[in-house]
Amino acid sequence: MPLTLISPRKGRWANWRARGTHLGTYVDRSTGVRDKRVAKQIRDSWERAIERGEYGKSPEARGAELTYGAAALAYMQAGGEERPQTKLLNHFQDTPLSQIDQAAIDAAAIALFPDRDPATRNREVYTPVSAVLKHAGVRFELRRPKGSRGKVVTDWLWPEQAFRILDAAIDVDLEFGLLLAFLCYTGCRLSEALRIQCDEIRPEENFAYLRHTKNGEARAVHLPPHLVEVLKKHPRKLDRASARVFRFHKSGNLYFLLESACMIACGLAPPKRVKAGKKPPRPKYDLDWVNFHTFCHTWGTWMRRYGGLDVRGLVGTGRWKNEQSAGRYAHVVVSEESRRVELLPVPQKKGA
Repeated sequence: MPLTLISPRKGRWANWRARGTHLGTYVDRSTGVRDKRVAKQIRDSWERAIERGEYGKSPEARGAELTYGAAALAYMQAGGEERPQTKLLNHFQDTPLSQIDQAAIDAAAIALFPDRDPATRNREVYTPVSAVLKHAGVRFELRRPKGSRGKVVTDWLWPEQAFRILDAAIDVDLEFGLLLAFLCYTGCRLSEALRIQCDEIRPEENFAYLRHTKNGEARAVHLPPHLVEVLKKHPRKLDRASARVFRFHKSGNLYFLLESACMIACGLAPPKRVKAGKKPPRPKYDLDWVNFHTFCHTWGTWMRRYGGLDVRGLVGTGRWKNEQSAGRYAHVVVSEESRRVELLPVPQKKGA
């Protein structure tokens, strides 16, 4: 009889449990993960171990090597990301770690994501497998697929484009308009802006403190006077300790608000909400390429073009960790060398 998965219960345990008797072996044990799909993979691996008579025995006791499944479980129980492991557990199952080499990982990437680009394969296979191996103490120089870093996209808005969208966003929802303005004038990522608390902003001091950032390092942000004036219009004020500044969460509704603002900024009627799976085709409009990260790129570009910062100065803001990351904005300002084109000979006007 297969083992049964018991869902997490608030106040008792936070992870899925496997419980039951399989081939005479009783199991009542936490899977160590919160993702149900991953929990199923772990339960199945325990059932196979019972069938082989190896359940509960250490690799040394059964004369076997550590498998990918066991290593992945240890990695996730230590706080590693669960989501990518679902497909990887199904693919590698009880493969010994000694057999997971460059060729095996390359084959897994092609088998699991045959029609996806190198960046996706790197994110979904190479990176999570490498994390599991490193956690298990297995290290070798893993070669990533060519193009694994993906295409660097640095779309940004001219001031008149940004102002049209910000005005339209306020018409759609005042607090949403303030969120876009905050992204545009601080360079924050969407996730950073959605996490910031009211007690982490001091408008009277033109100051905000980001405790949670993508690179894990907190940073201070200067709030320009224009943004301070905009934030004063916040419908819920900013004096409530421990409350988030912006009420939104990453959801379909948030992206719908952005699409509505962009369409209004282009002089179109905002789209209507419809049920999933029945969405009518959207009309083409000039700003259909805009996403939330566009405002981050816009801040970086404006700091370069209008703020006068060079690449090193951009790194100095704390938004980027190194010049390689900030170097994407180098092209938005004409270099001093290229200005020397004005010294080239030109035809003289007749009669001059």
